[in-house]
Amino acid sequence: MDTTGSNGKAPAADSGANATERKSGVLHRLYTGTGAFDIVGKRKYWYVLLGLLMLASAASIGVKGFNLSLEFEGGTNISMPAQGASGQITTEQVENTFRDALDEDPSSVQLVGSGGSQTVQISTEKLSVQQVGEVKTALYEELRPLGTNGQPSAEAISDSAVSGTWGNEITRQALIALGVFLALVTVFLAFYFERWMAVGALVALIHDVLVTAGIYSMTGFEVSPSTVIGLLTILGFSLYDTVVVFDKVKENTSGLLSVTRRTYPEAANLAVNQSLMRSINTSVIALLPVLGLLIVGAGMLGVGVLRDLALVQGIGMIAGVFSSLLLATPLLVDRKMRDPKYRAQRDKVLQRRENRGEADEQSSTGDAPAAGADEKPRRNGSASRLAGAGAAKGSGSAEQARPSGKAQRRAGARRRR
Repeated sequence: MDTTGSNGKAPAADSGANATERKSGVLHRLYTGTGAFDIVGKRKYWYVLLGLLMLASAASIGVKGFNLSLEFEGGTNISMPAQGASGQITTEQVENTFRDALDEDPSSVQLVGSGGSQTVQISTEKLSVQQVGEVKTALYEELRPLGTNGQPSAEAISDSAVSGTWGNEITRQALIALGVFLALVTVFLAFYFERWMAVGALVALIHDVLVTAGIYSMTGFEVSPSTVIGLLTILGFSLYDTVVVFDKVKENTSGLLSVTRRTYPEAANLAVNQSLMRSINTSVIALLPVLGLLIVGAGMLGVGVLRDLALVQGIGMIAGVFSSLLLATPLLVDRKMRDPKYRAQRDKVLQRRENRGEADEQSSTGDAPAAGADEKPRRNGSASRLAGAGAAKGSGSAEQARPSGKAQRRAGARRRR
């Protein structure tokens, strides 16, 4: 029985099972994965939605750019204890002191660590020796940070110059790794599945990278070397999710051209539905450690590297789920339906359903051929004659099988013994 229509939707004629499925809730249909969600059939909506998101991301990257960290642009980093003579030193106090000293704002001020070892990290553009001295003097006079001996100390405030060479080298190596990764993925998918599946997977990967980078550009999140490394890790997750869906599509469409049960879009839509719950479960499980990095590592411990790594992974994983389900498989369906073989198979499926619908309509209205009534008595007469012949034959067989009197006496003697 068909579970989806010619373009991925459920057929108009429903059986009792389909009627029961309509009455069931969304969670039940999601869990059973019987093709109740028309994902492939509404692929044009997904193209528009994801296409606009990619355009917005590309526009933001081109116009606004990224908020690059000191590792990319170079600058000055000033560090001091978070405990002062008057108690805890806040980031607002540090920002105000820095602004009063140089009449400009720092690039970022954040608390790092926890407890007595917590420090304040001030990142700013490259400062001269005189400017660094003015900032350190102002910080000591206004906030009085405590040294290792528990007394206010100017030596507790340190500074360092950061070069952008290291960040640029990390970016260059990451781009090389990205190119090699995409080339190997293309070869793998083309041999293991087929070329159009490889194309769909590559488009999904490009979507994930572009959207993740676009969100960083639009929100102004700082891009550090940890962000670049995290961006590479999400590619593996996105590819895994896409391969799972494609493997189910391959299973559902095996030998499809020789049958007329469902079309290629319907089989692909069923595969997406069957993989939907698995993708959700995998994403939720994968996001749990990412949330742990954000809450514990960045929120409680104040480790900026963990925050950058977890943030890009969380955004990329969510983008990867959407692209695997809403973009990769619909693109595959569009390319496959350009093949005359699959279009011809679709026409056969539709013609079969049309013929079956006409037959059901005739039987429901009672418009059966008149010859059927004339043939029934003749069939009954033939059946009677065959039954009579069979009875006569059976009677003869019974007479032949009846034992003689001598055999009966021998059987009685054996029973008595």
